[in-house]
Parts: sequence; structure tokens; C-alpha cells
Amino acid sequence: MDVSPFDALLYVSFGGPEKPDDVVPFLENVTAGRGIPRERLEEVGEHYFLFGGKSPINDLNREVIEAVRGDLAGAGIDLPVYWGNRNWDPYLADTMRQMVDDGVKNAAFLVTSAYSSYSGCRQYREDLAGAVEGLDLQLTRLRLYFNHPGFVQPFVEGTAEALAGAPEGTRVAYVTHSIPDAMNDSSGGPDVGAYRRQHEEVARLVTEAVGIAPELTALVYCSRSGSPRTPWLEPDVNDHLEQLAADGAPGVVVVPIGFVSDHMEVVYDLDTEAKETAERLGLWFRRVATPGTHPEFVAMVRDLLLERSSAVRGDDPQRATVGRCAPNPDVCPIDCCANLRGPKPAVR
Repeated sequence: MDVSPFDALLYVSFGGPEKPDDVVPFLENVTAGRGIPRERLEEVGEHYFLFGGKSPINDLNREVIEAVRGDLAGAGIDLPVYWGNRNWDPYLADTMRQMVDDGVKNAAFLVTSAYSSYSGCRQYREDLAGAVEGLDLQLTRLRLYFNHPGFVQPFVEGTAEALAGAPEGTRVAYVTHSIPDAMNDSSGGPDVGAYRRQHEEVARLVTEAVGIAPELTALVYCSRSGSPRTPWLEPDVNDHLEQLAADGAPGVVVVPIGFVSDHMEVVYDLDTEAKETAERLGLWFRRVATPGTHPEFVAMVRDLLLERSSAVRGDDPQRATVGRCAPNPDVCPIDCCANLRGPKPAVR
């Protein structure tokens, strides 16, 4: 299989602490420039200390990367796979230098966020632009993949399995990371509000595939942060659970459609906090797995790589999608997912 002109694949992630001493420095990286006092960071860090001061995200990244390497090799694609994080080791800048030292000239990269938003796409591209500055290395993004069957199908399977053992009338809550309303409004360039609409589409696809009555489902949010005066997407998952209990629902299946793997927002915000809320309210509770190393998700990475390399060579590749939305563009519009604090250079 031809992946030219690419000579490497870069897996780009958020990063997370791996031991207790990492927690506050990691949070300082994440919140740099926002003026958040150290005391508040230490308070947030307590979530990590519940898990030994370690986020699961880096180990999960290692597992996915090994699965991708195995999938590429099994398809006869001899391509090195690198890994770089925005906020913790291995940092993007260090990975860029390693790639150049290894002779890489033209790498494709996959961002571990499926949806259009500043924090989920453009901010990664800004950080990559800074990391690659002055280096003889070209980077090309693989398109966002919220409506790729390899991303959607694992949620379909997991939701169907969870509902098979659920009480009659159990509700389904599709959960994603909340973002400020203004960030949602600027997501998708001319397709403003793309972040919420893309999640609504994935929720619709899973609902239809599993055969759930739409009135038994809802899109809700988790992990809100920042000033309480700033409007963020709502409702919060815990508030939604309160409403379900008040409405007499017997239980809830929580489907984390906003997340690629079971990192801290999943294992704390959902498996710990939301589960405790459900137990307090007497709601039966199940949380569906994220795609992670699901074979269809791993194969999706290869499919996106082949698709993008074909397009770069001037071909017109088939672009796998499901549902009503067109495939996301290879190259973001110039006004897509704007940085509301002011423009910065970004990898195209």
C-alpha cells in the first residue's frame, strides 16, 4: 500500500502526568497564561491523586500506538510511528527533533480529537507550528474523523451491549467535554457551531444503529472548568442524572462519544463522579468503552493515512463516512476554530 509522500506518522495527544510529582507541573502547562493560582491547581490535582498521581492517558496512547504499528505492518506498510504530547513528555518539540534526527522529512499526523474546535484541533496545530519552527520537516494533518465508521462503530457495539443488560426504560446519555459557548460558536469556520452539531450527529448515528427511541437519549457535557461567569455548553452530566431520577428513569447508559480513550475525564468525571451521583440517586449505571484499541478504530488510522496520501499525490480517494455530514476537509478553512485570544501561526 502506497503512503508516499509520507515517511512517518505522528500521533498527537494531550499528555498527562505519570507520577504524583508531575501533577501540578502538568496542570501548570495546561493552564499556562490563564493566571490560575497554584492553590487551585493543587485542588484540581486531587482528582489525579485518587489514581496514584497518574493519568491513564499516556499508557493508553502507548497501547493505541503499538496497535497502529501492528496494523500498518500487517497491511505491508513500513512506516515509523512517533508520538508527541502538547502538555507532557514526550513533548511535541522533543519528538520533532527526534524525527529530524531520524531523517524524517514529510510526516502525516493524527490528532486524538475527532471533532472541530479550537482546543481539539487548531490549538494542536498552533503547538505543532511552534515545535517544527526552524526544522526541515513538513507536517500534514489527517482529517478529523467524528463521522468515520471506525470511530462510530465501537460506540454502536458498546451501547448495544450495555443496553442488553439494562432495565426497561433506561436512558442513554451521550457525553463529551464541555467547551465555552464562544469556542463552540467559532468551531468549523463557516460551519459555525460545528462542535455541538458534530456530536449531535454521532449521537443520532448511534441511536439509530442501536434502535433506541430518540426521546430516551440526550447529549450532555462534563469537565467544565474556568470562570463561572463564562457560559459553557450544558447540561452537565451530573445535573442531567438528577433530572433523569426526578423523571423516574430506572437507569442510564453513559456513552463517552467525545473521547478516544479512557483518560482522566472518563475515569474521574464519569466512572467516579457521575457513577457516584447515579448511585446516590438510585439509578442503574453503565459506562460504554471508548474506541481505544478497538480493531475498527485502529484500522481507521490506516484508512485516513492512505486517504490523505492519495489526495496529496493528486488522486481522488474514497472518503469513508457515515451519516449526513460530509467528510471534514483535509485543510481547515483559514477562519476555522479561531483562537479567540488572537491569531497565532498554525500548521495547515
